[in-house]
Amino acid sequence: MRVSIVTISYNQAAFLEQAICSIINQQYSNIEYIVVDPGSTDGSRDLIRRYRDRIDKIIFEPDRGPADGLNKAFSQATGDIFGFINADDALLPGAVKSVVQTMIDKPEIDVVCGHIYKVDENLNVIRRLRATAYTPIRYVYGGVQTTQQGTFFRRQAYHKTLGFNANNQTSWDAELFLDIGLSGGKFFVLNKYLAIFRVYNDSISGSGRLSDEYAKDLERYFQKVINRSHKNIDWFISKFFKITKWGYDPKGFFNRAYDTFLRPLVGQKNIVLKS
Repeated sequence: MRVSIVTISYNQAAFLEQAICSIINQQYSNIEYIVVDPGSTDGSRDLIRRYRDRIDKIIFEPDRGPADGLNKAFSQATGDIFGFINADDALLPGAVKSVVQTMIDKPEIDVVCGHIYKVDENLNVIRRLRATAYTPIRYVYGGVQTTQQGTFFRRQAYHKTLGFNANNQTSWDAELFLDIGLSGGKFFVLNKYLAIFRVYNDSISGSGRLSDEYAKDLERYFQKVINRSHKNIDWFISKFFKITKWGYDPKGFFNRAYDTFLRPLVGQKNIVLKS
Protein backbone atom coordinates (compact mmCIF):
# COMPACT_ATOMS: atom_id res chain seq x y z
CA MET A 1 0.00 0.00 0.00
CA ARG A 2 1.23 3.46 -0.88
CA VAL A 3 1.25 6.06 1.90
CA SER A 4 1.12 9.78 1.11
CA ILE A 5 2.44 12.01 3.90
CA VAL A 6 2.28 15.81 3.79
CA THR A 7 4.33 18.30 5.78
CA ILE A 8 3.23 21.93 5.87
CA SER A 9 6.09 24.30 6.62
CA TYR A 10 6.22 28.01 7.37
CA ASN A 11 9.20 29.58 9.13
CA GLN A 12 9.93 26.58 11.36
CA ALA A 13 13.46 25.83 10.21
CA ALA A 14 14.55 25.03 13.77
CA PHE A 15 12.48 21.83 13.75
CA LEU A 16 11.83 21.13 10.07
CA GLU A 17 14.81 18.85 9.47
CA GLN A 18 13.71 16.53 12.28
CA ALA A 19 10.25 16.32 10.72
CA ILE A 20 11.63 15.55 7.26
CA CYS A 21 14.11 12.94 8.49
CA SER A 22 11.46 11.24 10.62
CA ILE A 23 9.52 10.53 7.42
CA ILE A 24 12.21 9.75 4.87
CA ASN A 25 13.90 7.39 7.37
CA GLN A 26 10.77 5.33 7.99
CA GLN A 27 11.33 1.59 7.52
CA TYR A 28 8.70 1.43 4.79
CA SER A 29 9.63 1.95 1.16
CA ASN A 30 6.33 2.93 -0.48
CA ILE A 31 5.97 6.46 0.88
CA GLU A 32 5.04 9.48 -1.22
CA TYR A 33 6.29 12.56 0.60
CA ILE A 34 4.90 16.02 -0.19
CA VAL A 35 6.18 19.24 1.42
CA VAL A 36 4.31 22.53 1.25
CA ASP A 37 5.94 25.89 1.99
CA PRO A 38 4.00 29.03 1.02
CA GLY A 39 6.89 31.44 1.55
CA SER A 40 9.23 30.87 4.48
CA THR A 41 12.03 33.42 4.93
CA ASP A 42 14.01 31.69 7.70
CA GLY A 43 16.00 29.22 5.57
CA SER A 44 13.31 26.53 5.51
CA ARG A 45 13.17 26.49 1.72
CA ASP A 46 16.91 25.94 1.43
CA LEU A 47 16.60 23.03 3.86
CA ILE A 48 13.74 21.54 1.83
CA ARG A 49 15.78 21.83 -1.38
CA ARG A 50 18.63 20.02 0.36
CA TYR A 51 16.36 16.97 0.68
CA ARG A 52 14.61 17.31 -2.67
CA ASP A 53 15.95 13.94 -3.88
CA ARG A 54 14.04 12.29 -0.99
CA ILE A 55 10.88 14.40 -1.37
CA ASP A 56 8.45 13.42 -4.12
CA LYS A 57 6.65 16.75 -4.52
CA ILE A 58 7.49 20.25 -3.32
CA ILE A 59 4.84 22.96 -3.44
CA PHE A 60 6.32 26.45 -3.22
CA GLU A 61 3.34 28.74 -3.77
CA PRO A 62 1.24 31.11 -1.64
CA ASP A 63 -1.81 29.72 0.13
CA ARG A 64 -4.57 30.88 2.46
CA GLY A 65 -3.15 29.06 5.48
CA PRO A 66 -2.33 25.54 6.69
CA ALA A 67 -5.67 23.98 5.73
CA ASP A 68 -5.47 25.38 2.20
CA GLY A 69 -1.89 24.12 1.88
CA LEU A 70 -2.97 20.63 2.95
CA ASN A 71 -5.79 20.65 0.41
CA LYS A 72 -3.34 21.54 -2.36
CA ALA A 73 -1.01 18.74 -1.32
CA PHE A 74 -3.65 16.03 -0.97
CA SER A 75 -5.16 17.01 -4.33
CA GLN A 76 -1.87 15.75 -5.82
CA ALA A 77 -1.42 12.75 -3.51
CA THR A 78 -1.60 9.27 -5.07
CA GLY A 79 -1.42 7.07 -1.97
CA ASP A 80 -3.92 4.59 -0.58
CA ILE A 81 -3.37 6.00 2.92
CA PHE A 82 -2.99 9.67 3.87
CA GLY A 83 -1.28 11.32 6.83
CA PHE A 84 0.20 14.72 7.67
CA ILE A 85 2.97 15.86 9.98
CA ASN A 86 3.55 19.52 10.79
CA ALA A 87 7.04 20.96 10.41
CA ASP A 88 7.52 21.09 14.19
CA ASP A 89 6.28 17.54 14.83
CA ALA A 90 7.68 14.14 13.80
CA LEU A 91 6.92 10.46 13.29
CA LEU A 92 8.50 7.83 15.50
CA PRO A 93 10.51 4.97 13.93
CA GLY A 94 8.33 2.19 12.51
CA ALA A 95 5.13 4.24 12.62
CA VAL A 96 4.16 3.92 8.95
CA LYS A 97 4.84 0.19 8.83
CA SER A 98 2.56 -0.34 11.84
CA VAL A 99 -0.24 1.73 10.30
CA VAL A 100 -0.07 -0.07 6.97
CA GLN A 101 -0.17 -3.49 8.62
CA THR A 102 -3.21 -2.39 10.63
CA MET A 103 -4.99 -1.20 7.49
CA ILE A 104 -4.22 -4.53 5.80
CA ASP A 105 -5.42 -6.57 8.77
CA LYS A 106 -8.59 -4.48 9.20
CA PRO A 107 -9.95 -3.57 5.74
CA GLU A 108 -13.19 -2.32 7.30
CA ILE A 109 -11.36 0.48 9.14
CA ASP A 110 -11.08 3.94 7.55
CA VAL A 111 -8.99 5.77 10.16
CA VAL A 112 -6.16 4.52 12.38
CA CYS A 113 -5.37 6.60 15.48
CA GLY A 114 -2.18 5.92 17.43
CA HIS A 115 -0.81 7.42 20.64
CA ILE A 116 1.60 10.36 20.66
CA TYR A 117 4.07 12.05 22.98
CA LYS A 118 3.61 15.72 23.79
CA VAL A 119 7.15 17.14 23.99
CA ASP A 120 8.98 20.43 24.43
CA GLU A 121 11.51 22.06 22.09
CA ASN A 122 14.20 19.61 23.18
CA LEU A 123 12.08 16.45 22.78
CA ASN A 124 11.55 16.05 26.51
CA VAL A 125 8.25 14.31 27.22
CA ILE A 126 5.65 16.55 28.83
CA ARG A 127 2.70 14.17 28.59
CA ARG A 128 1.62 10.94 26.93
CA LEU A 129 -1.52 11.40 24.85
CA ARG A 130 -3.37 8.15 24.21
CA ALA A 131 -5.88 8.03 21.37
CA THR A 132 -9.34 6.93 22.47
CA ALA A 133 -12.41 5.49 20.73
CA TYR A 134 -13.83 8.09 18.34
CA THR A 135 -17.35 8.97 17.29
CA PRO A 136 -18.59 12.46 16.34
CA ILE A 137 -20.92 12.60 19.35
CA ARG A 138 -18.19 11.57 21.77
CA TYR A 139 -15.88 14.18 20.24
CA VAL A 140 -18.21 17.17 20.55
CA TYR A 141 -18.96 16.25 24.17
CA GLY A 142 -15.27 16.12 25.06
CA GLY A 143 -15.11 12.35 25.42
CA VAL A 144 -12.32 11.77 22.91
CA GLN A 145 -8.55 12.21 22.92
CA THR A 146 -7.54 12.99 19.34
CA THR A 147 -3.95 12.61 18.16
CA GLN A 148 -3.50 14.30 14.78
CA GLN A 149 0.17 13.40 14.38
CA GLY A 150 -0.63 9.73 15.01
CA THR A 151 -3.70 9.57 12.77
CA PHE A 152 -3.83 8.13 9.24
CA PHE A 153 -6.85 7.67 6.98
CA ARG A 154 -7.72 5.93 3.75
CA ARG A 155 -7.81 7.94 0.55
CA GLN A 156 -11.49 7.19 -0.06
CA ALA A 157 -12.43 8.37 3.45
CA TYR A 158 -10.78 11.72 2.78
CA HIS A 159 -12.52 12.11 -0.57
CA LYS A 160 -15.93 11.52 1.03
CA THR A 161 -15.44 14.92 2.67
CA LEU A 162 -14.81 18.38 1.22
CA GLY A 163 -11.25 18.21 2.50
CA PHE A 164 -9.85 20.63 5.07
CA ASN A 165 -11.88 23.75 5.85
CA ALA A 166 -9.62 26.51 4.53
CA ASN A 167 -11.39 29.06 6.75
CA ASN A 168 -10.50 27.13 9.91
CA GLN A 169 -7.43 28.67 11.53
CA THR A 170 -7.42 26.72 14.82
CA SER A 171 -8.27 23.04 14.37
CA TRP A 172 -8.55 22.13 10.70
CA ASP A 173 -7.36 18.63 11.55
CA ALA A 174 -10.10 18.04 14.12
CA GLU A 175 -12.75 19.27 11.70
CA LEU A 176 -11.55 16.90 8.99
CA PHE A 177 -11.70 13.92 11.38
CA LEU A 178 -15.18 15.03 12.44
CA ASP A 179 -16.30 15.21 8.80
CA ILE A 180 -14.87 11.75 8.13
CA GLY A 181 -16.82 10.43 11.11
CA LEU A 182 -20.02 12.15 9.95
CA SER A 183 -19.58 10.61 6.49
CA GLY A 184 -19.59 7.13 8.06
CA GLY A 185 -15.86 6.58 8.54
CA LYS A 186 -14.85 3.91 11.06
CA PHE A 187 -12.04 4.68 13.50
CA PHE A 188 -9.63 2.24 15.14
CA VAL A 189 -7.22 2.87 18.03
CA LEU A 190 -3.77 1.38 17.46
CA ASN A 191 -2.19 0.76 20.85
CA LYS A 192 1.22 2.10 19.88
CA TYR A 193 3.03 5.45 20.07
CA LEU A 194 3.45 6.76 16.53
CA ALA A 195 4.52 10.39 16.72
CA ILE A 196 5.51 13.44 18.73
CA PHE A 197 3.55 16.66 19.14
CA ARG A 198 5.81 19.58 19.97
CA VAL A 199 4.56 22.45 22.11
CA TYR A 200 6.52 25.64 22.70
CA ASN A 201 5.86 29.34 23.24
CA ASP A 202 5.52 30.26 19.57
CA SER A 203 3.37 27.29 18.52
CA ILE A 204 -0.39 27.69 18.11
CA SER A 205 -1.12 25.24 20.93
CA GLY A 206 1.57 26.62 23.20
CA SER A 207 0.81 30.32 22.75
CA GLY A 208 -2.96 30.15 23.23
CA ARG A 209 -3.32 33.15 20.91
CA LEU A 210 -6.30 31.64 19.09
CA SER A 211 -8.17 30.35 22.16
CA ASP A 212 -11.24 32.53 21.55
CA GLU A 213 -11.47 31.48 17.93
CA TYR A 214 -10.99 27.85 18.95
CA ALA A 215 -13.94 28.10 21.35
CA LYS A 216 -16.10 29.36 18.49
CA ASP A 217 -14.98 26.44 16.31
CA LEU A 218 -15.86 23.95 19.04
CA GLU A 219 -19.36 25.42 19.26
CA ARG A 220 -19.66 25.17 15.47
CA TYR A 221 -18.65 21.50 15.60
CA PHE A 222 -21.27 20.87 18.27
CA GLN A 223 -23.98 22.41 16.13
CA LYS A 224 -22.80 20.42 13.11
CA VAL A 225 -23.27 17.13 15.01
CA ILE A 226 -26.15 17.84 17.42
CA ASN A 227 -28.02 20.33 15.18
CA ARG A 228 -28.49 22.88 17.96
CA SER A 229 -26.57 25.13 20.32
CA HIS A 230 -25.45 24.04 23.78
CA LYS A 231 -28.06 23.77 26.54
CA ASN A 232 -27.63 23.38 30.31
CA ILE A 233 -28.20 19.62 30.07
CA ASP A 234 -25.14 19.31 27.84
CA TRP A 235 -22.85 20.07 30.78
CA PHE A 236 -23.99 16.83 32.45
CA ILE A 237 -23.78 14.86 29.20
CA SER A 238 -20.25 16.14 28.67
CA LYS A 239 -19.22 15.04 32.18
CA PHE A 240 -20.60 11.58 31.45
CA PHE A 241 -18.59 11.23 28.24
CA LYS A 242 -15.41 12.52 29.87
CA ILE A 243 -15.74 10.02 32.71
CA THR A 244 -16.44 7.13 30.34
CA LYS A 245 -13.38 8.14 28.28
CA TRP A 246 -11.19 7.22 31.23
CA GLY A 247 -13.30 4.13 31.84
CA TYR A 248 -12.50 2.88 28.34
CA ASP A 249 -8.84 3.75 28.81
CA PRO A 250 -7.85 3.62 32.50
CA LYS A 251 -4.17 3.54 31.54
CA GLY A 252 -4.62 6.96 29.97
CA PHE A 253 -6.02 8.26 33.26
CA PHE A 254 -3.07 6.96 35.27
CA ASN A 255 -0.59 8.19 32.66
CA ARG A 256 -2.06 11.66 32.88
CA ALA A 257 -1.91 11.67 36.67
CA TYR A 258 1.73 10.51 36.59
CA ASP A 259 2.72 13.03 33.92
CA THR A 260 1.02 15.87 35.78
CA PHE A 261 2.23 15.21 39.32
CA LEU A 262 5.19 12.82 39.31
CA ARG A 263 7.02 13.39 36.03
CA PRO A 264 8.20 16.89 37.05
CA LEU A 265 9.72 15.33 40.18
CA VAL A 266 11.44 12.29 38.65
CA GLY A 267 12.64 13.99 35.49
CA GLN A 268 11.61 14.00 31.84
CA LYS A 269 12.34 11.37 29.25
CA ASN A 270 14.00 12.44 26.01
CA ILE A 271 12.51 10.99 22.81
CA VAL A 272 14.92 9.53 20.21
CA LEU A 273 13.73 10.06 16.64
CA LYS A 274 16.44 8.30 14.64
CA SER A 275 15.49 5.01 12.99
